[in-house]
Amino acid sequence: MPSSDVLPVAVIGAGPVGLAAAAHLIQRGLPVKVYEAGATVGANARDWGHVRLFSPWEYNTDTAARALLQSHGWQEPIGKTMPTGSDLYEAYLKPLAETPEMAAVIETGTKVTAITRHGADKVLSKSREAKPFVLAVSTGNGVIRRDLARAVIDASGTWTAPNPLGAGGILAEGESENAKYIAYGIPDVLGRDRAAYEGRTVLVVGAGHSAANVLLDLAKLAERNPATSIVWATRGENLMRVYGGGRADQLPARGELGSRLKALVDSRGVTLVAGFSVVRVRTAGGQVMVEGETASGLREIGPVDRIVVSTGQRPDLNLTRELRLDLDPWLESSKALGPLIDPNLHSCGSVPPHSHRELAHPEPGFYTVGIKSYGRAPTFLMLTGYEQVRSVVAAIAGDLAAADDIHLVLPETGVCSTNVPADGAPASSGCCGGPAPVNVDACCVADAEAKAVGKSGCGCGSA
Repeated sequence: MPSSDVLPVAVIGAGPVGLAAAAHLIQRGLPVKVYEAGATVGANARDWGHVRLFSPWEYNTDTAARALLQSHGWQEPIGKTMPTGSDLYEAYLKPLAETPEMAAVIETGTKVTAITRHGADKVLSKSREAKPFVLAVSTGNGVIRRDLARAVIDASGTWTAPNPLGAGGILAEGESENAKYIAYGIPDVLGRDRAAYEGRTVLVVGAGHSAANVLLDLAKLAERNPATSIVWATRGENLMRVYGGGRADQLPARGELGSRLKALVDSRGVTLVAGFSVVRVRTAGGQVMVEGETASGLREIGPVDRIVVSTGQRPDLNLTRELRLDLDPWLESSKALGPLIDPNLHSCGSVPPHSHRELAHPEPGFYTVGIKSYGRAPTFLMLTGYEQVRSVVAAIAGDLAAADDIHLVLPETGVCSTNVPADGAPASSGCCGGPAPVNVDACCVADAEAKAVGKSGCGCGSA
């Protein structure tokens, strides 16, 4: 068995953050192998290629990746323009993957199905850290090979593991049986999927940016074909998170997204059913009825022709079952990161800068990065992932000074807390405005500490 020093660092996932990790490893002269389950790099971004990001190019490219591209004559897109998923792939990810340095280390159509230590399941402790990682790798031909790695960076994301329609985190009754009526994520209702939605009654479930994008696209479809009818169901009743901070948002497109959605609801272009927790789906004459629990008892929505489930994603933990992970018990993020991003406590548009130390696990040499590092928590900016991998790669290289020198400045949302009151209700102190109260989340603490020295807080600046 070769020495761990000559083995590559395995990067799982060739999306924006995975390719950034590879670029940093190449920049430091470390051997790397990138595994991508899709047919091309950026496969997930291509799937939501019709969606325009609310962050401009300047927030969506990585420093090491830019340096590698520019060494081959790449022209960087204009910083203030906002790319779609397709733009991100065509103008950035694809050219990056085609550089000779990257092309030599990327393998597409290759899925990592499990990770363990050589000769050791998760129970064995003796000399564990000296054993290389073993990756079970499938190339789709029915053969599973075993690859060795000195360290593993899991940037596989969560896009292919959507949350179910059922409000309790498991499939609603009848969800599987009626799968032909249901789409997950952000279907292209104005493009490739238009025939399934035009002139139909569509129920969108969810209260995040994905749901907002779908609802606004459906509204455009309804303008062209008034027979298109839209119903929006949310589990919560307070929609300030998705409506956002408006002009206070430092990403104008993100603020505009929420403002446009609120205007759509106010104009009755969509029928809003808030406080609705889905428990059951049943057929009704070629359409479906959706039953849910509300504060006043059971209620049905329908009949509808299509259901779009935009309730977020979750990490696939089967991949790492034989590794020693320390996860937040409800978010399934890395444990140290959990208190900083918990949506039960706050929705600050950024989190305090964090590094390899918050992303590490009891399994030495294994790191979860990118949106998967957030577990089930929503709202992740690629810039966060790029700083994560810069720090992680520096740590793997043994450069702890660089790894600990974290510098992440993210645009503020203008929304300070999920405790924004409903109309007429008293406000919570949330994450903004003065010293943090006792027993609050880490974001509020960092917010108060930053403001004490005249700086902006964690997503809730004083400006």
